[in-house]
Amino acid sequence: MNRRPKVAFLDVNETLSDLRSVVGAFEAQGLSAEHVRTWYLSVLRDGFASTVLGDNPGYAAIGQEIAKFLIREVDPARDDDAVDDGAAAIMTAMVAAQPHSDVVPGLVALANTGVRVMTLSNGSADVAKKLLGSTPADAAVEKYLSVIDAGAWKPAPASYRHGLMESGVAAADALMVAVHPWDLEGARRVGLRTAWINRSGARWPSLFAPPDVEAESFTALALEIGQTAD
Repeated sequence: MNRRPKVAFLDVNETLSDLRSVVGAFEAQGLSAEHVRTWYLSVLRDGFASTVLGDNPGYAAIGQEIAKFLIREVDPARDDDAVDDGAAAIMTAMVAAQPHSDVVPGLVALANTGVRVMTLSNGSADVAKKLLGSTPADAAVEKYLSVIDAGAWKPAPASYRHGLMESGVAAADALMVAVHPWDLEGARRVGLRTAWINRSGARWPSLFAPPDVEAESFTALALEIGQTAD
């Protein structure tokens, strides 16, 4: 990246939040650690499908239904009230998920480079606020944004345009940061630059154009952005 962005939009679920921190809540309902990722990918699937169909459902509403489905799948004999309670416990845990270890220092460092920082989530803005609100990173975040106000889930163009409207920044001066290649591809097609947080050392999928920046953590991303010209 040869020019510093004016604003960085951050994906929240899995990019900022560490899904490993909710494994215990799934296991308490008879599910396994693997079900956490199944739950998450299923929520994305149904959210994407709803967006294609012209709807804009709440992340939590989909999440609760997926949790119920998974609980019934592993324990068909459980009564409806117990299933509802189990799904509610899972959703409570999701709201209380913890950030990855690199997130708080990385966001503070990113804001210190002069880049404005905003979250842009398919989930609730309140959940993102809860994730960071009691940490030093809260002061680094200018706005917590959700696609519920955009009318469409990411990677629909309207979601990124909502972020641009809220920031007052042109697409070419904005950076989308995520662990998800599909999210970055959606942003790229609207004209934003992209940064891939690749904590696992995965290979970028050839289906999408490569990101402008690849970093192993938010702290590494902040260091790289800090070395670019204004």
